[in-house]
Amino acid sequence: MKDISVQELFSSKEFIPVDVRAPIEHRDSAIPGSVNIPLFTDEERQEIGTLYKQSGEEAAKWRAMEIVSPKLPHLLGEIKDLKKSGAEPVIHCWRGGMRSKSVASFLEYAGIPALRLEGGYRAYREYILERIPQLMPEKVIVLHGMTGTGKTDILQALQDKGYPVVDLEKMANHRGSIFGMIGKGEAHNQKTFDALLFERLNEIKGSNYFIIEAESKRIGRAAQPEEMLEKKVNGIHYLVKSSIPKRVERIYNEYVQPFQGEAWFEEEVREKVSKLIKRINHDVSPSLAFAMEEKNYKELIKILLVHYYDPRYNHALLEYEGPFKEIDSDDPDVIVNIVKEIQKTFSDSTAV
Repeated sequence: MKDISVQELFSSKEFIPVDVRAPIEHRDSAIPGSVNIPLFTDEERQEIGTLYKQSGEEAAKWRAMEIVSPKLPHLLGEIKDLKKSGAEPVIHCWRGGMRSKSVASFLEYAGIPALRLEGGYRAYREYILERIPQLMPEKVIVLHGMTGTGKTDILQALQDKGYPVVDLEKMANHRGSIFGMIGKGEAHNQKTFDALLFERLNEIKGSNYFIIEAESKRIGRAAQPEEMLEKKVNGIHYLVKSSIPKRVERIYNEYVQPFQGEAWFEEEVREKVSKLIKRINHDVSPSLAFAMEEKNYKELIKILLVHYYDPRYNHALLEYEGPFKEIDSDDPDVIVNIVKEIQKTFSDSTAV
């Protein structure tokens, strides 16, 4: 059995982390690309933990042995199959303790050389939190723009072309607004956000700048690191502009069209609009309520843009001194135009 460090884990693409913790632990905090081959189910983990508290370590270990013994051939077979596929499994649990040590020992007894991650997931998390600020390129291009101006589409197009985009909303699995979870499933927690941020920064290592959207500190359930917020304030600022009709169309196509007619969607929109009615100008709140009742989503979006989101965004924009380079996202050549702006700022050798 050989222990390797987190740094060594990232030194070879052949290494694949194998998480032997329970599924609930893996869902909460996983190394991107890792495979979950759990020693215990969630229920078994809970049973052993309760037994440990009530009857002590010896009773808990004995019960663990009873649970694991029948599973060993299948569990070791799954890890052996990974090796057959050309990957080099690296076993880990929470902190490099009993679970990963047991699995690695069983592998050795079965004649399969075993690697184990020193310090487990906890060591990985400490490592990435230390490395994230160091991996951030010196300069940052920040895309500003009101809701619906197409900033996410621009980021995706630039990333597809090989530009060093860091899509914070994608990492948070949240669009950063009160409607940000519609159709997205559960927002990522801080541990998952940090892991994805580290992975992306590691991918663009060597670039002297990166491109982000002007998000607030908290995006859904996750918060950006302070170092990124500081770079954002002092960054190179682009202001993406678009007409109200185009913005309404974009928002409708993304938030409404795929889910319209589904009961859960209408219920969720109604709940969120009822909260916004209390915050919006009282003169327009009846119009907002009527649009909701009529399910006139395009009118509802327009009212929210003009009377809720735009005034708040204009206020938030005052935090930045600029100057702002304006980008018209309604222009069919918007990506060509923004690439030209990037190349004005950076030499061709560093722009991609």
